[in-house]
Amino acid sequence: RESPQRGDVKIKVNGESFFVPENITVRKALELLGYRIGRFPGEGDLLVLCEIGGCYSCAVKVDGTVKPSCITAVRDNMEIETRLPDDYIPKRLVHGWMGHPVGGVGTPWWLKGRRYVEVAVFACGCNLRCPQCQNWTTTYNGREYAYTPREAAIITTDARLRYGVDRMAISGGECTLNRPWLIQYIKELRRLNADAEARFHVDTNATLLTRDYIDELVEAGVTDIGPDLKGLYVETFMRITGIRDRELAVKYHSTAWNAFKYLVDNYKGKVFIGVGIPYNRSLISLDEISKIGDEIFKIDSEVQVCVLDYRPEFRRRDISRPSFKEMVNVWNILKNIGLKTVICQTIYGHIGPINPLQSEI
Repeated sequence: RESPQRGDVKIKVNGESFFVPENITVRKALELLGYRIGRFPGEGDLLVLCEIGGCYSCAVKVDGTVKPSCITAVRDNMEIETRLPDDYIPKRLVHGWMGHPVGGVGTPWWLKGRRYVEVAVFACGCNLRCPQCQNWTTTYNGREYAYTPREAAIITTDARLRYGVDRMAISGGECTLNRPWLIQYIKELRRLNADAEARFHVDTNATLLTRDYIDELVEAGVTDIGPDLKGLYVETFMRITGIRDRELAVKYHSTAWNAFKYLVDNYKGKVFIGVGIPYNRSLISLDEISKIGDEIFKIDSEVQVCVLDYRPEFRRRDISRPSFKEMVNVWNILKNIGLKTVICQTIYGHIGPINPLQSEI
């Protein structure tokens, strides 16, 4: 608005003055002023993905400091610049550096360490809204320190040395939201870990992994990747992810499946690929699990398939964690399709790819 109303504050956007309602975020103010909000990279005037201040994809310059517009409140006489400085180094919230005894979807199943197989860090914020989010304390954490890629890479490298491993993983939340940050982070990791044994692992929901993004990640140094496929049908994807906008859900869903196929077609043998599938009878049927297996088989019968037994978490405490017997059944369904390497997460540990009754659990 160009003239004030009761409860308005005056802000300046790219040098032009406006009046907007008080007690709203910078992101909302920009939307009211006509800025188009994008939910997918390359769309809109302002990319808004996590909305909790974790990924910094929506960052703008506020009174001389770069801040996430999604959680920064407007105030009177605030000055906003939507274009970031040319010398701006990307930041985002990450936390939870730890040694991991098993790894993730993109961790080769045969790796067994004395204690740990890799170190992992978790990126805060996610573009999905899974009601049963399995790592919601990271997904909705907007209060951590915002690290530059180099700062985070130094801590990861120190963690690698401390835990005595060669693998360095990043997961989330969703680590792919801030593309410039992730690319620079992988490059910094590779500079700091130039030895031949170093492995750089990305676990992702793959909903933003376009072909050029995949190419850039591999060029940056990614050696292992684990995309998740949250359903064969869009309706299932929407139920699992909490995405209510069907058009956006279709885009996210197709991007993830296309990313998996592109990885296999172009990087099999160069990058280790593991694909994740969620299972809980309240979220996805065994028939759909079987059909997902059929589609994966058409793409690559040898790819590592990890089935994750979704437990009651976050807003879906009403669901029951799949029993060991259920997961053995899932394992058998996928193996009978002809998939060579199937791993199922269970209440007792992991069912390996050989025989569920002979696996270490």
